[in-house]
Amino acid sequence: MLCFGDMKKDIHPKEYRDVIFEDSTSGKRFLIASTVSATKTDKWEDGKQYPVFHVEISSASHPFYTGTAKTIDTAGRVDKFKKRAAAAKPKAAKTKK
Repeated sequence: MLCFGDMKKDIHPKEYRDVIFEDSTSGKRFLIASTVSATKTDKWEDGKQYPVFHVEISSASHPFYTGTAKTIDTAGRVDKFKKRAAAAKPKAAKTKK
């Protein structure tokens, strides 16, 4: 019988290790086992170095979990949309003859 925390041998990828996931919106960090590739490392609360992977949104910043709605625009998508919408000319209404 497996206890919580025990893993079966030889079923996980070799890259399976603890990774720090950092929420770019809230700054909250989570230490979770993952196979995601990361180029940076940072020190965790236990003093050990772990790979760091940045995410745009997590449970710490998602409106469903926080109960607050806010616009998250890390890539400038909202501004691009507003510029396109402002530049678009309204179509003239067709008149019936």
